Amino acid sequence: MSLLIYAESAEGKFKKVAFELASYAKKVAETLGTTVTAVTVNISDVSELAKYGVDKILKVNNDKLAGFTAKAYADVIKQAAQKEGAKVVLLSSTTDSIYLSSLVAVALEAGFASNVVGLPVSTSPFQVKRNAFSNKAFNITEINTAIKVLGLAKNSYGIFENAGSATEEDFNPTIDENDFGVKVASVEKGSGKVSIADADIVVSGGRGLKGPENWGLIENLASVLGAATACSKPVSDLGWRPHSEHVGQTGKPVATNLYIAIGISGAIQHIAGINSSKVKVVINSDPEAPFFKVADYGIVGDAFDIVPQLTEKLKAFKAQHS
Repeated sequence: MSLLIYAESAEGKFKKVAFELASYAKKVAETLGTTVTAVTVNISDVSELAKYGVDKILKVNNDKLAGFTAKAYADVIKQAAQKEGAKVVLLSSTTDSIYLSSLVAVALEAGFASNVVGLPVSTSPFQVKRNAFSNKAFNITEINTAIKVLGLAKNSYGIFENAGSATEEDFNPTIDENDFGVKVASVEKGSGKVSIADADIVVSGGRGLKGPENWGLIENLASVLGAATACSKPVSDLGWRPHSEHVGQTGKPVATNLYIAIGISGAIQHIAGINSSKVKVVINSDPEAPFFKVADYGIVGDAFDIVPQLTEKLKAFKAQHS
């Protein structure tokens, strides 16, 4: 009995969440007295997974899977789990994996727990801690099915090296043409140097910036911090920024180590989507902005005065410590 993870990737490279998932899986496997198997799709060099405790890697290479199709990918993961006799299947909580998890659980007749934020509370019975109520609370969920599917919340465990050796095996699952009923017409990619999905820091702007011509404030600060840029829903609706940068409950949820909100009042949907971030900073001229109620640090003032000063101070700090 092994533990199976889906090591997510994009454009031939592993996403950072794959390494967090592998780190988490290794610890769970040690508790269960088993090994970690990873299934990958269209990755030529998979050896990096061995650094994080993966014991075996099933390599799927198939041109039909070049574009993400949830049903087809879920079928691949199901077949990998059946081949390995996996009783625990782990996925991350990216947009793609959120689609996949429920499909995999149904296919395997497994219990499914999403938004898992820690190691199992108990393995007999099998219980996990999860985020609930838009990340405002936690609950303990018990899974009684023979096979269990878990969705690990991003940045909830961390990335830890546990170097070893991993065997690699070509895996050729049966591809069902009926799995491709949904076609991807186009993919809109963010223009930032750092993707929101992989970012440890996100600098986000709202309508307080007054127009797209002022977005340099966000980009300059993000550049100094090595951060991704993002925006609130009204900003993307107005066409100031692409929808791929919209974060929040109705956009991309984020769980970064640091989230900086500039000129964002803090609508409930936005707060719900970023509430899992570890440290939240808000800069707003309105002291009554709802964001201040959930922020760890807040600055009341004009972003056009504060942000350039903050950017220059950070540049000076980095220069002194480089």
